[in-house]
Amino acid sequence: MTLPSRRDGDRPPGPSHGRPGNQDDDRPGTPSTGGAGSAGATRRVALGVGGTAVLLAALDAYVVVTVLVDIAKDVGVPINHLERATPVVTGFLLGYIAAMPLLGQLSDRYGRRPLIHACLAGFAAGSAVTALATSVPALTAGRTLQGIAGGALLPITMALVGDLWDERTRPVALGAVGAAQELGSVLGPLYGAGLAALAGWRGIFWVNIPLALLAAVAAHRTVPPPAPRTGPRTRVDAGGGLLLALALGLLVAGLYNPEPDKAVLPPWGVPAIAAGLVALVAFAVWEARARTRLLDMTGVRRGPFAASLVVSFLTGAALLVTLVDVQLTAQTLLEEDTVGGALLLSRFLVALAVAAFLGGLLARRFGERAIAVAGLAVACAGYALISRWPMDLAGAAYPLGLPRVDADLVVAGLGVGAVIAPISSAVLRTTPAERHGVAAAAVVVARMMGMLLGVAALSAWGFHRFQSLTAHLDTPLPFGVEQAEYARRLAEYTGKVQAALHTEYTEIFLLTAILCGVGAFVALALPARAVPAPAAARRDDRAATEHP
Repeated sequence: MTLPSRRDGDRPPGPSHGRPGNQDDDRPGTPSTGGAGSAGATRRVALGVGGTAVLLAALDAYVVVTVLVDIAKDVGVPINHLERATPVVTGFLLGYIAAMPLLGQLSDRYGRRPLIHACLAGFAAGSAVTALATSVPALTAGRTLQGIAGGALLPITMALVGDLWDERTRPVALGAVGAAQELGSVLGPLYGAGLAALAGWRGIFWVNIPLALLAAVAAHRTVPPPAPRTGPRTRVDAGGGLLLALALGLLVAGLYNPEPDKAVLPPWGVPAIAAGLVALVAFAVWEARARTRLLDMTGVRRGPFAASLVVSFLTGAALLVTLVDVQLTAQTLLEEDTVGGALLLSRFLVALAVAAFLGGLLARRFGERAIAVAGLAVACAGYALISRWPMDLAGAAYPLGLPRVDADLVVAGLGVGAVIAPISSAVLRTTPAERHGVAAAAVVVARMMGMLLGVAALSAWGFHRFQSLTAHLDTPLPFGVEQAEYARRLAEYTGKVQAALHTEYTEIFLLTAILCGVGAFVALALPARAVPAPAAARRDDRAATEHP
């Protein structure tokens, strides 16, 4: 996927790929005319429609974390073998990441509107398959189709921004699209729990169908149709996209272990992971030599850019581990239902949203590096505190009666949230303006890759650890013993299972704290604080922001 790189005042040799009407009339800052005002309004509506589609897909990336236990029970997966249900989460993320760059490039060739329609249709079809599924393979197939279709909506919408906004005012519109993507991570778990409480977990996916239809109608009415091209057709890096998808698929397959009681990795784990790493190397070599690339690094400050993506990767791993394991902790140790678990998780999510806003303001004053390092250090401390949660979590409190679970989740949420804006800002500072859309999408891809591989790796370890801790336990049976003796044995067995779960969760959160500590170290390579712009330039920037 590429964004237009023309300068203000340049006119391409034919109609714009997506810009409606007169080129100059639609540009921000052009003298006010009736046509310009109408085109500007249409442009903003198109942005709203694209942002809504991005939000719809982003919500579905997170809806299952609060209802995973309910889904597992409904398709016959026992609570002590939740590892068999993890493909429901990783399948969506794999499709989301693998399809994002390639389908974004296809929209360069065939137009934004047709690809948005195709993606929304695929998203609705995947939702229907998921809602009808009665087994884990069917669920995984539906979720993967959802991910493939939903993942493409982000780069397509960002490319649409590149079509409709000039370079000076484009960052404001890109920020709106990015905000829609981030909002999905905050609202997704609560949205899923709320819908599940009203209509069951299948209702979460049935409601996507009319929403996708409404979005398709709105896109048809507001997104400009593809204009005929007179030049050569846009090239698509199919080889790079397929190599990236193959690498991620092999890595996830190698980490998926349906029998964690025997080993951390399945019998095919080491060969699959090795093949995945080889595919990643092949992808890097391909991208270095290909004429058309998924991400053109020309003019990019590679060190800070790479550091930004690594930090985004590690932050993504910490985020999804929190979303999944806090919910599991609530439902298995605190015996909360789906809604209760979502409400517990809301402590983290609200703190994350607040810190994401404050992180942008603080990064503007103190620089991206300082805020990212500080945020990850706070997150590291928060997860270290969570890793020391006692078994009697419901009654645990700090001095003055402050509930420990609430305080620790808020600390972790503040740390993770504070990193979001500085990372996006750092990436935009290290890339040329004409590649801001692709660079912003790369941040999301890196975060999603962290979610995908992080939750797969930590889950593989956690489930193996749980099985090793409970392998010696015998499930008590109510035969040949008195009722009182059976109740005593059952209570003893349940206590040991809960102790094993507690050990599993605390070790996973400790590993998450280590990841955040590594991220803080990597964040030291982010760009330093920018030199303040002259007063005249600041006035121009304010004018561009106020009149997008």
